[in-house]
Order: sequence, then C-alpha cells, then structure tokens
Amino acid sequence: MTLPSSDTDRNVEPVPASAVVFRGGKLLCREFSLVLEARGIEHEVRESGDSWVLAVTPPLVHRAYDEISRYSAERSVPRSTPNRMEPFSGAAIGAIGYVLILLLTAYCAGIALFGADWLSLGALDAGAGREWWRAMTALTLHLDQEHLLGNLLFGVVAGIAAGRLLGPGVAWASILGAGALANYVEILIAPATHRAVGASTAVFAALGLLAGLAWRQRLTLRERRWYRWAPLIAGICLLTLLGAGNAHVDVLGHALGFLFGVGIGWFYARTGMPHNRGKRLQIATGACAALLVCVAWLLALGRAV
Repeated sequence: MTLPSSDTDRNVEPVPASAVVFRGGKLLCREFSLVLEARGIEHEVRESGDSWVLAVTPPLVHRAYDEISRYSAERSVPRSTPNRMEPFSGAAIGAIGYVLILLLTAYCAGIALFGADWLSLGALDAGAGREWWRAMTALTLHLDQEHLLGNLLFGVVAGIAAGRLLGPGVAWASILGAGALANYVEILIAPATHRAVGASTAVFAALGLLAGLAWRQRLTLRERRWYRWAPLIAGICLLTLLGAGNAHVDVLGHALGFLFGVGIGWFYARTGMPHNRGKRLQIATGACAALLVCVAWLLALGRAV
C-alpha cells in the first residue's frame, strides 16, 4: 500500500542530473571553468576522489564540450613572434642632418640673411594656398629657443628610432614627406588667418611612422586583439599627451602629421620596405629630402626679390 506523501516531500524538487565534461587537475579545471563562465554556461567544479571534475546539466553538455575544445585548440597553437630585424646603421647621421638643418635655418632667420624676413616668407599661411613650399619651410622655422630645443630633442629621439628601422635616408625622407603633406592639407582646410611654424608636425609624423610600422607588424601575429593594437593606442596616447596644449599649439598639424605618418608606416610594413637594405636607396632618399628643403627655401626667398 502506498503511503500518502507529506507536505515536505511534495516541496522537494528533484535534483537535476549532471554530466562530467572534464576530469583532471585543479588548475586546468578552474581554467576551463572560467571559459564556461565567460560564455554564460552554468556549471559546477567539485573534487572527486584524487581529481577534479567540471560538470554541467545534460542539455548543456554539447555546448560546454564545444567551448572547451575550441579554447584548447587556440591554447595549443604556439604564439607567433615578430621577425627580428637587424637595425640599420647610420641612424645618427640622419639625426645630425636634421639638427644641422634646423640650426642653420634658425641662424639665417635670426640674422635676417639676404635682408629677408624668413619667418614671414616661410611660415605656414592658410591664406597663401598657392605657395606650396611653405608646407616644407614651415617645418624648419621656430618662434624661440625653447620651441627649437624641444623639437630638436624629440625629433632626434624619434628620428633615430625610425632610422634604425628603415634606414636614415628612407626614414627622414618619409618624415619630411608626411610632415609636409600634413602642413599642406592644413593650409587647405584651416581658416585663412591660420599661421604656424615648427618641426613638431614632422616630429609627430615620425611618431606616427613608428606606430604604423609596429601596428601593421603586430596585426600578423596570433595575439590578443589589444596586444595587436597596442602600438597604435600608445602612439595616440603620446599624441594626446604631447600634441595638445594651449591655444598656441598647432593641434591640427600635430594630428595630421601623426595620421600621415601612421599611413606611411603601415604601407612600408605591408610592402616589406624595412627589409630593403640598399645603401644607394638610403643615400638617394636622404639627398632628395635635403634637396627639397633647399628648393622650398629658394622659392620662398625668391618672393622677397
């Protein structure tokens, strides 16, 4: 004869059965538990004899197996490492050339060589859009000694780093190209009253060049997303920290220089430019960069004649 159930018996719900999806060491069991927790899969970890088990309800078995298997497959793939490159020699030569150009221009402007107002003739002037050479000459001019010394210091550091990766000629020609292009775009889009001088646009172009190179190279590695984007994020943080300030800081020029530098660096890394170690290429590109600066100043000074 069946006895009637008590109220207590009727309120007790049956405990659902669980299926073991993993049995092993405690540390690995906890690791897989974090995987399931991240995917919102209910589970339990318990000790069973001399091992630990990870269990889920039967309807979740296949999903749990799938997540653990996928994680294990990714975990077993060896992490890629970037190809180690031998640094280019002569990086300091490019930096010396940069210092000499800025100091020589500062001296000539200070003594008003040829009786010309170098600052007026070479400054970036949004109202003189047809005078394209101002995009280059403005990179060599500074308002005072503090402005000059700051750009010399940061420019040498960033330029040497770029020169070791690309070679001094390619690096400085790329920095000059990115900085001049940024200045010319600024001439086109800035208000007609906007004027600016300084090598800081080229300095941030060098920073962008380094960030673009490292970013593109890391995108090819089997690393977490944040690791792959870390160079670009670091570059943007430095741009924000050093490239913004009071109303006298050319924020637009700094941002454009950094942007064009990133683009050139990304392109070089994509096409394998850092692996071209020809000395002729370095000499040719470095000479072209210096020649373009001279031509730009000849055109600017010719306006005063």
